[in-house]
Amino acid sequence: MPDPATPEPFPAASTGSAVEHIETVIIGAGQAGLATGYHLQQQGRAFVIVDAERRIGDGWRHQWDSLRLFTPAWADALPGRPQRAPAWSYPSKDEFADYLEAYAAEFRLPVRLDTRVVALQSFAGLTPGLTPGLTPGPTPGPTPGLTPGAGGYILSTDRGQLHADNVVVATGTFGRTPVVPDFADQLDPSVVQLHSSEYRRPEELPPGPVLVVGASHSGCDIAYEVAETHPTVLVGRDTGQIPVPFDSPLAKVVLRLMLFAFGHVLTRRSPVGRRQMEHIRFHGGPRLRVQTKDLEGRGVDWVKDRLTAVQDGRPVLPGRGPAEVRSVIWCTGFRQRFTWIDLDVFDERGWPKEMLGVVGDAPGLFFAGLGFQSSGRSMLIHGAGHDAAHVAARIVERMGDTEEYRREAEESWASTIWQPDERPTRSEPGHRPVST
Repeated sequence: MPDPATPEPFPAASTGSAVEHIETVIIGAGQAGLATGYHLQQQGRAFVIVDAERRIGDGWRHQWDSLRLFTPAWADALPGRPQRAPAWSYPSKDEFADYLEAYAAEFRLPVRLDTRVVALQSFAGLTPGLTPGLTPGPTPGPTPGLTPGAGGYILSTDRGQLHADNVVVATGTFGRTPVVPDFADQLDPSVVQLHSSEYRRPEELPPGPVLVVGASHSGCDIAYEVAETHPTVLVGRDTGQIPVPFDSPLAKVVLRLMLFAFGHVLTRRSPVGRRQMEHIRFHGGPRLRVQTKDLEGRGVDWVKDRLTAVQDGRPVLPGRGPAEVRSVIWCTGFRQRFTWIDLDVFDERGWPKEMLGVVGDAPGLFFAGLGFQSSGRSMLIHGAGHDAAHVAARIVERMGDTEEYRREAEESWASTIWQPDERPTRSEPGHRPVST
């Protein structure tokens, strides 16, 4: 996705160029996008998945080296394909990335890699010779391949334009734009600054004290790892932790109960769930793998408050004053930024105004994989699969068994054909062309 800080103008294509029509376009080939595609495939619907990465799973591969999933393998599967790993093992980020790649290959899901969506606009109100964002030519005429007033959406990509009856945005659970405090640029230039999305391993940090800002999952994990080789200070409010050590036999019982509660108690339809939705989306959840005693054992100095200021180029620790550090790692989360979507469907915080992934104000627009899309489990792998099933069902319900679909369903349509070890940089189109 484009950098929301410098949004690009909505691109224009030649008024004489054809616009490809696909019934449903899914943006994002992560777990939510692939699961949505799986469910649409099971219903025989035409769709394509587009993703800007060069390999399926690269969103996971680009995380820090030691990252492992926080849920056991039995809870890390997408519909139709169980994890091959032992049930109570915790897959590494690379293992899960490979799982996603193998999943797409096994079901021959039509994925177009290395394809970046730069703008999404409504097709409603199209007039002959004018595609949204285009200037009418001297001799207006109908846009090839499309019928004026047909509705749906136009997706402008760096490989051409697509027209879709439905669009599913599956670009990230909590957003992809790193959040860094406004005062970060006041730190002395000699201080190395990394966001958690840029951190890979302790060896890349210069010698000397490290300040980790943010004490949720990523902050505690990274502080614990870095403290083995660097003096480490962790600053951030305590978000709580599970009541037993993560490697304890009792953790298996606690995790099962937590997963059940996340899916059946902390829902958007329950008062307690709606209260937790705000906390989970914007403040993080309880610690799992790395707990307080682990941090203490590594000598992490934890200041349980927020970092709010810089003085003379140094971060000011609450209650202590300026601190001498060589590196700062911002584990301060991400922000949903959808400036590339030219639709009035977002709230004041930038989150889509949806319920269970369905956008009531924009028929045919859906979201998949959002944090707390249906419940607390939406941020988990199996939760993303559950929510994707609901979105796919609403798409099938919306399209129905139209005469055009019945006619064209008789035509064979190609799917992406590749194996994981081929590691494609861009798949074949993988769609069923629609007659006009």
